[in-house]
Amino acid sequence: MKMDRLLAMTVLLLNRGRLSAKELADRFEVSTKTIYRDMDTLSQAGIPIVAHQGTAGGFEMMEEFTISRQFLTLEEIQAIVAAVKGINSAMDDNKLDHLLEKVNAVLRKSDKLQSASQGEKYIFDFNPWGQGPDMRDKLNRLKQAIEEKRLLDFRYMNMNGNESERRAEPTALILKGNVWYLQAYCMLRGEFRIFRLSRIRDLTVSDIRFERREVPALDGYAWDETWNQVQEKWIMLNFSREVRYRVEDMFNADQVSVLPDGTVRVEGRFSDDEWFYGMLLSFGHYVKVEQPASVAEEIISRAQRIMERYTN
Repeated sequence: MKMDRLLAMTVLLLNRGRLSAKELADRFEVSTKTIYRDMDTLSQAGIPIVAHQGTAGGFEMMEEFTISRQFLTLEEIQAIVAAVKGINSAMDDNKLDHLLEKVNAVLRKSDKLQSASQGEKYIFDFNPWGQGPDMRDKLNRLKQAIEEKRLLDFRYMNMNGNESERRAEPTALILKGNVWYLQAYCMLRGEFRIFRLSRIRDLTVSDIRFERREVPALDGYAWDETWNQVQEKWIMLNFSREVRYRVEDMFNADQVSVLPDGTVRVEGRFSDDEWFYGMLLSFGHYVKVEQPASVAEEIISRAQRIMERYTN
C-alpha cells in the first residue's frame, strides 16, 4: 500500500540520511518515477524533504525533523521497553532507568491500561540461570571504563587454556547469544580483539586514559572461521532417545534426524577439538560415535584415562 510505503520511506530517511531515488526504488521495488511522486506527496504533507542534484544527489530529511509518537504502535513501544529492561537485567545503569521513564512517558493513559491488561508480550533476561553477581559487577566496571576511556589490565585465558597478561583499550560490550564479549584494542597483539568475559581474570580499571582509535564496525558481527585452527571433519553421532531434548537444543535442525527406533542421529562437519570431546563425554553412555573411527577411538581413549584416575 502507498501509505505503508510512505511511512517506511520517512523512517528510512530519518535513520539513513541521504538516499538516491534509485536506492529507494530498489528498496521498495517501484520505479524512480514513483519515488519522485512519493517525495512530492511527503512534501505536501509537511514533511521537510530536501532534494539534492548531481551524481552525489538524492533525498534527505531536514536535520531538525523528528518522528512523532503517533507513528509508533503500542506493540512497538512494548518491544522497546522489553529490550531496555533486558539490558538493565544484566547491568545496573541509571541511564537505562531514565530511558525507560522517557519511553513510558510517550504512552497515553489508555495505552498503559491496555498494556497492563494484556501483560508483557516480550521478556528479555540476559542473566543465565544460576549466574551470581560477579558477572554484573564485571559488566558495570567495563561499561564505566568504556565511557571514561580508561585502560584495562587483566589476565586472559585463550581457548587452549594458555594465560597471558593483557593491557587493552575497551571500546564495546557485545552480547552474542547469552555470552558477553569485550571488544578492545589489545596492546600485546597490536590490534582490535574480542575477549570473552568469562575468561577475563584479575580485571583492573586503570587511571590512565586513552584516545579512542578508529573502531572496526560491529555490524553483522559473526563467527570467523579463521579463529578456529582445527580442521573440521564429517562426523556421525547416534544419541539415545532419553537425551533427544538436549540434542535438539544443541545442534542445528538440519543436522538432526529421528530414526524409526526413537534414537537420534546427528550428521555434520565439526571441529574435533577439546570443546567437542568435552561435549560428547557430557552425554555419557547416551551417545555413540558412528563415524569416523578416529573420533570413536579418541572417545575410548579419553574414557579409559578417566577410569585410570579412579583406579587408585
